[in-house]
Amino acid sequence: MAETGNQRDLTKGEKTKYRLARAMKECMKSTSVENITVKQITEECGLTRQTFYRNFLDKYDLINWYFDKLLVKSFEHMGQGKTVYDALVKKFTYIQEEQTFFAAAFRYDEQNSLRQHDFELILEFYENLICEKSGKKAGENIHYLLEMYCQSSIYMTIRWVTGELTCTPEKLAQTVVDGMPGKLAEVFVDLEILKLTLQKPRK
Repeated sequence: MAETGNQRDLTKGEKTKYRLARAMKECMKSTSVENITVKQITEECGLTRQTFYRNFLDKYDLINWYFDKLLVKSFEHMGQGKTVYDALVKKFTYIQEEQTFFAAAFRYDEQNSLRQHDFELILEFYENLICEKSGKKAGENIHYLLEMYCQSSIYMTIRWVTGELTCTPEKLAQTVVDGMPGKLAEVFVDLEILKLTLQKPRK
């Protein structure tokens, strides 16, 4: 996913983080997230515990960092000719490509979980985008609608990545967009990050 492309563009620190992330993914193939230890991760990739803790607070910090890279790549051009639908398709495609990793990560629902991190991240992103494009902060009502929309989006994402739902990234993206509260959709249309014309996702 995020580490694809020109490796020469990555700093030494980023290369180390991706190395630890790859090790974490290997561990997740046979061990649940809560039972994976830092020792297992470092032994898998041949790094030291000191190196791990120089880069991450704990294994959940590692998972959230990796997810951040996915989200940035998915949403980076929203509002610059790209819509919410476009960004969601990219996000779900990346998740699908790393289904084993994200299915395990989303199943964990305790402190520092990816579910909570995803919610906080996309809520902040949308609120910042509204402020940037409109010149003012989202009002209280829009904030609550954003919270509802983000929570429902994550709920559908978890059902999909864990196999409860079977559909393409395009179909899931359209479903999530269709479920957006009307008042929030109006704001997004005004900001030119949502089109009222229906997309035609593959079945």
